[in-house]
Amino acid sequence: MITTPTSIEGTIILAVGWVKLGIEIFGATLVTFGVGMAIIHLIRTLVARDSSDFTATRLILARYLALALEFQLGADILGTAVSPDWDHIGKLAAVAVIRTGLNFFLFMEMKAEMAVEKEKAASVPRSNEENTSVAPRKDTESNKQKP
Repeated sequence: MITTPTSIEGTIILAVGWVKLGIEIFGATLVTFGVGMAIIHLIRTLVARDSSDFTATRLILARYLALALEFQLGADILGTAVSPDWDHIGKLAAVAVIRTGLNFFLFMEMKAEMAVEKEKAASVPRSNEENTSVAPRKDTESNKQKP
């Protein structure tokens, strides 16, 4: 059977379309999973009555969103690679700028909040557990055994 470039090209475009769909589904799954993890953490925080600061919950959600955005951008790049007309390239450029901007600001916020978390952890005094270790017993005249 002789294959023409058009049929090979069509097969590649079809295969890349399926791969792109799989990557987009994975990105959407990451967002869903991240939202679920953030909700669980939020509920635990509220049950523990520690609602004064939601930084940890926000960091959990931001990490998953940033990762999902990377996958979604990769899927868009893959889709544009097989059909590089100016319309798709323009849409990709707009989406890439928006997603890269979102990723940048998410990263900056995560970095700032992690620095605050480290400062809080460093300012908490250590417990006295380290100082309560049993000192070695000195041998005195009364407890030495005679040969």
